[in-house]
Amino acid sequence: MKVRDVMAETPASCSMDTNLGTAVEILWTRNCGILPIVDSDQKVVGVVTDRDICIALGTRNRLPGEITVGEIASGNVFACTPDDEVHTALSIMAQGKVRRLPVISTEGTLKGLLSLDDVVMHSGPGKGEIPYHEVVAILKSIFQAVTPEIALRREKAA
Repeated sequence: MKVRDVMAETPASCSMDTNLGTAVEILWTRNCGILPIVDSDQKVVGVVTDRDICIALGTRNRLPGEITVGEIASGNVFACTPDDEVHTALSIMAQGKVRRLPVISTEGTLKGLLSLDDVVMHSGPGKGEIPYHEVVAILKSIFQAVTPEIALRREKAA
């Protein structure tokens, strides 16, 4: 099964200049947890998640409208293409410990979004579906507890 058979084709996105208040509004109205960040050519240059925004707002003494997505975005983008096999995309998710992937063209432009929710909805015992055991294995690898980097730095300093 190809990613194009499973992905959402009309993802929400934002730019580096989008402020966090606007980003939250997009996440809320589009009922999603990730925003690919695109440049003027619609090429994916980063991602920001609801968790990234929550941590940014909780650790800065600034209003959401004063912080841009570019200040907090991860430039380390894990992505797949519409022509990738879903199994390949699942491996990328496991490697990056992420639950959602921007789907990009070979030129890097945003084409869609693949989430574990999409994969789960296409999993099952039937022919052509993604086997349950594979989905569970990926979930286990993604959700394996990892100590946050800041906590590791504090431990070393103590």
